[in-house]
Amino acid sequence: MKGLLDKMAAILRRDLLSALRYRNGFLLTAFASAAELASFYFLARAIGPGFRPEGVEYFPFLLVGTGFYTFLVMGIHSFVLIVQEAQQTGTLEVLMTTSTPAPILILQFVIYVGGGLLLFRVPLGNPNLPGCALVFLLSAAIAVALGVFAAALQLAIQKGSALLWLFGSGTWFLTGTLFPVETLPKPLHSLADLIPVTHSLNGMRLALLQGANFAALRSEILYLAIFALLILPVSLLVLSHTLRRARLEGTLSFY
Repeated sequence: MKGLLDKMAAILRRDLLSALRYRNGFLLTAFASAAELASFYFLARAIGPGFRPEGVEYFPFLLVGTGFYTFLVMGIHSFVLIVQEAQQTGTLEVLMTTSTPAPILILQFVIYVGGGLLLFRVPLGNPNLPGCALVFLLSAAIAVALGVFAAALQLAIQKGSALLWLFGSGTWFLTGTLFPVETLPKPLHSLADLIPVTHSLNGMRLALLQGANFAALRSEILYLAIFALLILPVSLLVLSHTLRRARLEGTLSFY
């Protein structure tokens, strides 16, 4: 167990150092994030204070929705990138000891949301930080499960990136990233309720922006927990089966 933890710590340190080494890329990302924050802020001002989706101001609604959604989708995408890199370098056999750049993704999420709240002086009231943490952890578990499944698809048919493009294109529209799902037509609203990201965004907004207690968060947390418990073991089984089949067929290096 200690050896595994040491390997994980070394990999996390490598990911962090690799990201910091490319300072120009980091600065460009920071500039792009600042420009996006400013555009959302002035968009919210143009719409006016009368529009309060889910009872909150539109700018923090956008801020949490886009920030948390980007974190989840990028977390899923990192699994496919790991598989593609391992296929190209012939190191797929050590896939399960490789990590996603979790510290970098979390740092970007915190800087994006925290920076937006501080720079534009958004009042938070009394956020439920333990509730935020629980929603975050359950959502991250779901992102891992979906990432593992996408990685398995990449191994099986080399179409993991296509799946992620389709997933990202549909979910940003259906999950309430930019506007409340209640404004969607009834069939699409019902479909949105079946997507776990919808409940991730709802739960994070309730806990962070409205300070909702655990009783108010119960339905969102329950949905996320059930989905995580169902999809995570299934995705691991699918990946294990796909790895065995790829070894037998000699297609591990296909990409």
